[in-house]
Amino acid sequence: MREVAIVGVGMTPFGKFIGSGIRRLSLDAIKGAFETSGLEYSDIDRVYFGNAIAGTVIQQDMIKAQVVFRHHPLADVPMYNFENACASGGSAFLLAVESVASGAADCVLALGAEQMHHVDKTRAFNALRGSTDIEEIGEVEPGTLSANSILMDFYAGVAQNYLDKYGASVIDFAAVAVKNRSHAVFNPYAYLRAPQTIDDVLEAREIVPPLTLPMCSPVTDGAAAVIVCSMAKARALGVPIVRVLASCNASGAHGHPVEAAARQAFEIAGIGAIDCNIFELHDAAAPAELMQYHEIGLCAEGQGYHLIRAGETAIGGRFPVNTSGGLLSRGHPLGATGCAQIYEIVTQLCGEAGARQVDNARLGLAVNGGGWLDGSYALAIATVLERV
Repeated sequence: MREVAIVGVGMTPFGKFIGSGIRRLSLDAIKGAFETSGLEYSDIDRVYFGNAIAGTVIQQDMIKAQVVFRHHPLADVPMYNFENACASGGSAFLLAVESVASGAADCVLALGAEQMHHVDKTRAFNALRGSTDIEEIGEVEPGTLSANSILMDFYAGVAQNYLDKYGASVIDFAAVAVKNRSHAVFNPYAYLRAPQTIDDVLEAREIVPPLTLPMCSPVTDGAAAVIVCSMAKARALGVPIVRVLASCNASGAHGHPVEAAARQAFEIAGIGAIDCNIFELHDAAAPAELMQYHEIGLCAEGQGYHLIRAGETAIGGRFPVNTSGGLLSRGHPLGATGCAQIYEIVTQLCGEAGARQVDNARLGLAVNGGGWLDGSYALAIATVLERV
């Protein structure tokens, strides 16, 4: 298998952009990736496109990539569309890496995009019901108005179990939201950038107890792009290079996909969690970040809240987590999130993160979760990256 490098990343600001559409968002995102890579459109062998809910929200059920690039110089490049819930972008990236590693392609564009906001506010929430087993929860009746994501019901359940089992406090969940917002303040692409306090979070509108609004990732629009190529091609370009040490998908995994994916990725990379200098975790709800601390190996089971209390996962701590602001503050446009996580890790490893830069960042881990089955994500993708 060949060594794989990331040579270009780009993304749009994340936010509320009703009517922008996945074409405009996608084309805006790839501009930065090509500018940083020095590549031409003609260098791209394949396009891998991740999107989760365009079929329900904007009624683009099929051929999304082909529609996005219909009038673009990339229009004739082979394109592949991927839906894997919130891990759609991560899946596009993983398969781009595998295609280059195998020698099937030399240079691949991985792209994730999502338009979640719509004048009909129920569309995104109805679409999110498809992130779990519809036969189990039942179809939405015509005319039903969904006010919240069903995923927050699931997160609330595991959050309460975490509180009951390990002795953590809801204040610890609030601390995750405050930390990630403090990082987002310095990320110009983040959706939510206004500082917030513990009291702000605890006193905000309750979504599903014990979760308040700032503990839940917002409905978000945006896109992110990553260009991967063979190491030989990357070295010839003369641009900053980030090596992909591992990218692994654990589906199901008996309810422990994050743990399984991270373990596989670390085994391949030959390192452990404590060797990493930066982490982008899937904090679709604040308690998920705390649980992922132990799932990836930063602490013993159920002890993640001690890390947040000690400031260990903030910028300046031993294990900086979600320096982008995470899903909670950068935002969570489902299909774009996986590629946006890679964008942040690459930006940090290249020393280009500005005021949120982590000193001497050399190794990074991204964890992208998707869907919900059996008390956890339906799948998780763990990626380990290294500065060259």
